[in-house]
Amino acid sequence: MEFKHYSVMLNECLEGLNIRPDGVYVDGTAGGAGHSREIAKRLTTGRLLALDQDPDAVKTASDRLREFPGAQVIRANFREVSQVLKSVGISGIDGMLMDLGVSSFQLDNRERGFSYREDAPLDMRMSREGLSARDVINTYEPGALVRILREYGEEKFAKNIVSRIVREREKSPIETTLQLAELIKQAIPAAARREKNPCKRTFQAVRIEVNGELDSLSQGLDQAFRCLNPGGRLVVITFHSLEDRLVKQRFKEWCTGCVCPPELPVCVCGQTPRAKLVYKKPILPSEKELAENSRSKSAKLRILEKIKDQTN
Repeated sequence: MEFKHYSVMLNECLEGLNIRPDGVYVDGTAGGAGHSREIAKRLTTGRLLALDQDPDAVKTASDRLREFPGAQVIRANFREVSQVLKSVGISGIDGMLMDLGVSSFQLDNRERGFSYREDAPLDMRMSREGLSARDVINTYEPGALVRILREYGEEKFAKNIVSRIVREREKSPIETTLQLAELIKQAIPAAARREKNPCKRTFQAVRIEVNGELDSLSQGLDQAFRCLNPGGRLVVITFHSLEDRLVKQRFKEWCTGCVCPPELPVCVCGQTPRAKLVYKKPILPSEKELAENSRSKSAKLRILEKIKDQTN
């Protein structure tokens, strides 16, 4: 199956990165190399490191970036960017892109077990290694499952769904995506079942747990910002509120100056902003893009520019 991934807000990302031909850039989520190719085309003596934890993506990106001598594909999670840069002798970067969406290849490739629309083994591992969705569903304590569905899926029927899962797995393990999807539908009220995607929240929650997505994002943001040169930019595309909230809060932290109480006549904290927002509000997909790719409808693009070296 061909690795396909629509490059969400491509032009907006390229503009946001403010690419210099001699600059050093990282695509933290190479996927099908759509963003990476366009970055590489704009480089002369510059360098591009394209990272991805999915071995299928690494193979595809390597093929699609082969013609660009300044591009290098590395299998790694973006939370490892500091180590990756050190391993290739790069001390700082001029921009990094993080597109947090699940690729169309991963969603549409039935065997990867991300979709609730086709039957497949419960998997959802972006790296194809480690903990799987089957492990989460069949071995986690009920309380842990409820917490995951509530926190990562914002699922108000979490207790009902987990009760149904526990009853079923006591008879035999839950093995497939459609088996889980049917249990979810049985566990929620009829009105909720009439929603377009009643399984979406639970599948999202399990996927986030399997891949440690929020922890990886938190670590990846910190490492990316630390690696930026002054004037370098961090460009992040999120697809659900949990991701966007984390990115927004971290950007705000880096852009905040003095935090002294207002009653003090002078600043004693010594804190100055380390970055500035390129745009105060997130960029959303255009109507044209939404017509071409409905999966981009929840995307938000935020851009930050570093104005001071990170010293810690």
